[in-house]
Amino acid sequence: MPFILIVEDDITFSLMLTTWLKKKGFGVDTAASVAEAKRAVEQKTYHLVLSDLRLPDNNGIELLKWVKETRPALPLIMMTSYADIQTAVQSIKLGASDYIAKPLNPDELLRKMQELIGKNPEEANKEKVSPAVYIEGQSREARQVYDYVRLVAPTDMSVLINGASGTGKEYVAHLIHRQSQRKDAPFIAVDCGAIPKELAVSEFFGHVKGSFTGAIQDKTGAFVAANGGTLFLDEIGNLSYEVQVQLLRALQERKVKPVGTNQEIPIDVRLVSATNENLRRAIEKGEFREDLFHRINEFTIRIPDLKEQKDDILLFANHFLDVANAELHKSVVGFDTETIQVFLAYTWPGNLRQMKNVVKYATLLVTGKYITRNELPGELLEVPQAAPAKLKTLRDEEHERELIEEALRQAGGNKSKAALLLGIDRKTLYNKLKLYKLSE
Repeated sequence: MPFILIVEDDITFSLMLTTWLKKKGFGVDTAASVAEAKRAVEQKTYHLVLSDLRLPDNNGIELLKWVKETRPALPLIMMTSYADIQTAVQSIKLGASDYIAKPLNPDELLRKMQELIGKNPEEANKEKVSPAVYIEGQSREARQVYDYVRLVAPTDMSVLINGASGTGKEYVAHLIHRQSQRKDAPFIAVDCGAIPKELAVSEFFGHVKGSFTGAIQDKTGAFVAANGGTLFLDEIGNLSYEVQVQLLRALQERKVKPVGTNQEIPIDVRLVSATNENLRRAIEKGEFREDLFHRINEFTIRIPDLKEQKDDILLFANHFLDVANAELHKSVVGFDTETIQVFLAYTWPGNLRQMKNVVKYATLLVTGKYITRNELPGELLEVPQAAPAKLKTLRDEEHERELIEEALRQAGGNKSKAALLLGIDRKTLYNKLKLYKLSE
């Protein structure tokens, strides 16, 4: 499936274009600014970028220049009003693959896209495209996480990432590494919860052949493998007290000694750790060393649960649908309104990992273009849903006002989600808000 990135700050137009392109067999992601578009291109492989000329934080020309510098083979089509045709022509000179004037002619746009990425989506489906497993959220809670990443990444401070299972802690660790001065050096991840206690020292520091039963060859430890780069210790709270002592010594002395030798190897690593436990409570119980805690925790990043990021639920769901479509070779367009209501009301105890699995499960089962509640696993349907009735069931104007207020409350004030819950388009909702003098 060919993947398209739409860069457009007009949400209504972006949604309309996304729906149309998905019906034509394309995978689609959206960005509302130059900064969002750059992050998307860095994290995922696209066949084409479709960008508006005028964007809130800069313009499409700036994005075009960046794309040509970092992804010279990635085609970009500039969307522009007739008043900006002169600038669009300039964009061609700067390397844009083409431009198209608004209001868009769908047939003309499809023709231009096919010329750039293949005669039809089925041809491009043969290419192996691996969408990123996770995507950055746009909610206030998510943006704070990524603001912290950008703040701490260029430093050498040790970082402790705190978050529940399935929230994407390793993804955040990778982001820190990729935005650091060590990005060209190794990133080595160790799952502390999966290491047998008796092998932990060897895993961290390595061993020489014959140093213990089963040591049939030399082993390079994680510290040496990550030298110059980043060492990520996932679920660090699972380490035994004895291993914690040895880990602390290695961090303090910046040297490691492989098992079975007296040779000390100097190491230079940036440590990023993660846990879903309350380490302060573990310290109080005597299960985690306080001095190690302060050594690994020069800066803390807490990843919110998915249920705390209500504004991002549909963004994540659509992203995982793109991933599932690519993996299962399907072309499901989206989710019906009832499924969206279920997603917004569910608490997602397994967070992003659970949502990814749910969407993949439903994508495999669905036979139509849209996922319905019939394809959802049982655990999502066991929770009573309190979605408001559709506006078409209105009794009177007072009832309509109450439904709109309830939809806005459930959607956390997000008008696009509220409109979906109510079964109406965004423009109609805005008209209703004005009619009833509700806050916009």
